[in-house]
Amino acid sequence: MINLIQHAIYRGVTFLDTSDQYGPHINELLIGKAIKGMREKLQIASKFGISLKEGKMDICGEPEYVRACCEASLKRLDINCIDLYYVHRIDIRVPIEITMGELKKLVEEGKIKYIGLSEACAATIRRAHAMHPITAVQMEWSLWTRDLEEEIVPTCRELGISIVPYSPLGRGFFSAGPELIESLAEGDFRKNIPKVQA
Repeated sequence: MINLIQHAIYRGVTFLDTSDQYGPHINELLIGKAIKGMREKLQIASKFGISLKEGKMDICGEPEYVRACCEASLKRLDINCIDLYYVHRIDIRVPIEITMGELKKLVEEGKIKYIGLSEACAATIRRAHAMHPITAVQMEWSLWTRDLEEEIVPTCRELGISIVPYSPLGRGFFSAGPELIESLAEGDFRKNIPKVQA
C-alpha cells in the first residue's frame, strides 16, 4: 500500500484524504510512512468525529475529543500540521459552535490549516462558518445523490466554500453496473443500500 501511495504521488497526486476511522487508524499510519520526505509537495486532509463503541458508531464533537483526535492523527501521520481537518459527522448533542471553538484554537496553534465539515446541513454550515471560515464541505454527490444541490451547494457558493464530493460513482454502481451486488464481499455495507439492491 505504501508503494501504491508513493506511485500516486510520483504520478502527480498532491491531495490525500484520510480519516482516523479508515482502518481504523491504519490508513493514517500508511500515509504517514508513504509521505516521508515529500510532505512539502502534498496537501493532507483527515477527519475526526466518528468512533466505534461496542461495535456501534458514536459521533463526538466535544472539545477534548476534538483535540485528542487531532493530536493522535498528527502523530500517526507523522506531520506537524494537517492541511484540512474535517468534522467527519456532526454531533447533534454538542452545539457546532463548541466544536468549532476548539478547531479554531487548533488553527491558531498551527496544528491544522483549514477546517472542513462532512455531511452537514446548510444551517450548520452557516453557524460553523460564522465562528471560523470553513474551507470545504464534503458530501456524497452523484447521479443518485443530488439533494445537496437544493441548499448545500447554494450555501457553499454564497459563503465561498469548496465542495469535495465523495462516491461520485454511486458507491461503485456506475462503474460496475448491476453486477456490483454480486461481487460485494460478505459484510460490505453497500449490500444494505436500497439503491444498490434495486
